[in-house]
Amino acid sequence: MTKPFSINADRFDPYKTYRFLVYFGTSTDPVAGVSKVSALKRSADVIEYKEGGHPIIRKGLGRYKYEPITLERGVTFATELEDWANAGQKLDKGAAGTSLKDLRKQLIIVLLNEQGQPARRYTIHRAWVSEYQAMPDLDAGTNAIAIEHIKIEHEGWERDTDLTEPKEF
Repeated sequence: MTKPFSINADRFDPYKTYRFLVYFGTSTDPVAGVSKVSALKRSADVIEYKEGGHPIIRKGLGRYKYEPITLERGVTFATELEDWANAGQKLDKGAAGTSLKDLRKQLIIVLLNEQGQPARRYTIHRAWVSEYQAMPDLDAGTNAIAIEHIKIEHEGWERDTDLTEPKEF
């Protein structure tokens, strides 16, 4: 008879990518129906320089760049993505009651554990919509869901290090 394998209590499985929530600013209600968020990615410029008398090219740290983030969700009656995407257009036209605060928002992306509790939280700073797709190509020959998406430019993100995962029992 074979011995049953033991459980390593110190091992934690990686989080699943399908459990997350997206919030605008300080709202306590998540953005409805977001089905996909692109990766949070940053990179730094590399500055190459040479020191006198040394044949090796040194490399220094330059400015950080943050890649745009895209959000996707099924087309519904909810208008918060469209309203945000239209804020830049309204500001450009000088529409009354439109301000820069309507254009730039803080986003919060929360990755959830298997029990649906927050495991990681990221804050995206001074985000604004650079591209908006209200509807996909329409094709009567398919059975696909209509998806809207926005491309978000921003000025950086940071992880909330105060958030710790609750102990699992």
